[in-house]
Amino acid sequence: MLRTTFTDLMLLELRPSHARELYELLQNNRDHLTAHGDYQEEVSASLAEVEAELADESRNGLRFGIFLARDLIGCMDLVPVDPPRYGLGYWLDQHKIGKGYATAALRALVGHAKNALKASDLYAGVTHGNKRSVALLSRAGFSPVADFEKYTRYHLPLISDALPRKS
Repeated sequence: MLRTTFTDLMLLELRPSHARELYELLQNNRDHLTAHGDYQEEVSASLAEVEAELADESRNGLRFGIFLARDLIGCMDLVPVDPPRYGLGYWLDQHKIGKGYATAALRALVGHAKNALKASDLYAGVTHGNKRSVALLSRAGFSPVADFEKYTRYHLPLISDALPRKS
């Protein structure tokens, strides 16, 4: 469990037991999640496919649900592209946006990546037009590093390349 600055908001590793709740949240947010062309596969997945994805043990410690009290309100994933460099994916229930939950959850996940996984860098791609996602990453210290046809890549260095100063 990853705690956040909100006492009732936490990130929990998603397990097969969360499949129905995740499936229903995806369906209830279908238009919201696909507004910029993202998450087509996720919202099209059947309950059985969601269960199978959550049963994939290779993703343990990398796939988290964002829980407000006991309710699943979104997801944040770390993708081991080239450890210690990780990709980042996230989304939040359309009715929970603008309350600071995504910012608090992202800060907790960044801390987990840095401290538990010893990640050196985090990267995230944001589809052009997704201003809320750009704002979230900016609040967390990410900077744009590459522009592509459909998205911009953002980067957050987690370790300093600077040599220690001699006293």
